[in-house]
Amino acid sequence: MEKVCILGAGSWGTAQALLLSKNYYQVSLWSRPEEGLESFMATRENKRFLPGVILPDNVSITLDLKEAVENAGMVVLAVPSQGVRETLGKLKPLLHKEMYLVNTAKGLELNTGMRMSQVAEDVLGSSIKKRYAILSGPSHAEEVAAELPTAVTVSAFKKETAFDIQDAYISSHFRVYTNPDVAGVEMGGALKNIVAIASGIARGLGYGDNTTAAIITRGLNEMIRFGAKLGADPRTLYGLSGLGDLVVTCGSRHSRNHQAGFLIGQGKTPQTALEKTGMVVEGFYTTQVVYELARTLNVEMPIVRACYYILYGNHPPADEVELLMTRRKKHEIEEVVDNVNGW
Repeated sequence: MEKVCILGAGSWGTAQALLLSKNYYQVSLWSRPEEGLESFMATRENKRFLPGVILPDNVSITLDLKEAVENAGMVVLAVPSQGVRETLGKLKPLLHKEMYLVNTAKGLELNTGMRMSQVAEDVLGSSIKKRYAILSGPSHAEEVAAELPTAVTVSAFKKETAFDIQDAYISSHFRVYTNPDVAGVEMGGALKNIVAIASGIARGLGYGDNTTAAIITRGLNEMIRFGAKLGADPRTLYGLSGLGDLVVTCGSRHSRNHQAGFLIGQGKTPQTALEKTGMVVEGFYTTQVVYELARTLNVEMPIVRACYYILYGNHPPADEVELLMTRRKKHEIEEVVDNVNGW
């Protein structure tokens, strides 16, 4: 495989182009014409999404999808999750059976509640599962582009696919683990964005480290409980694509979900916060999907519920915090407490 193609020229797509350019002779980076990246194409610097990073000469930047995909052995989806279905529809006539498809979007589809692998199967047919993989984990584009040590997970339905994608990405500063739990890896990447919004809201309200720690810990509990209902292995959610991504997204200045939550905590409306963040806030859409699915599945998710009512119900954030803190008394680990210390 001499050529790889990346669809989506945001910060993460650009960072992946730089990363993969070290391992491959040719990388093509595609963007939609309406995204207005003429300056990027002229200067090779994505000043809008990843300023300060100059792409090497073996990365071609194009608005022509056919040109981008032609002769590629691997196609990477680096578009927002709500744009994956549309992008796959355009990609379908250009794919051939030997191409790998790697998704790096972290979210659930708003209208269907589907994970991205399910969207891919729905659009491209079940045969795509043999060549499909997801790359996920704590990997802010700014730090990957700066070659700071990073570790992520790749998951696939076939182990041979996972191993090939692992080889495609791995380097001395980008370590890639493999995991067979596609559902768990996808759920971790999607759910952590909701908790990151919650942690940002708490910071915006002026709360401190104690509050952040509580949100991360109890948020992980909700992620595991919800993920298990949808076939995820809890061990995956304790790993890089779950807890690892949760920690970095809840505490980093690079996190757009945390940033949007912070602005909401400071009193901005959700819409204003989304506009000021300047990039897609995946957790905004995932909150709606997960809240509705949790109700259907009868999964208790108080942090998700609080975020939903803040984002979609105009509830004051401080009121939702009070409701969280005054919920009924509980054991921390309800599932096992009856068997501990004779209780």
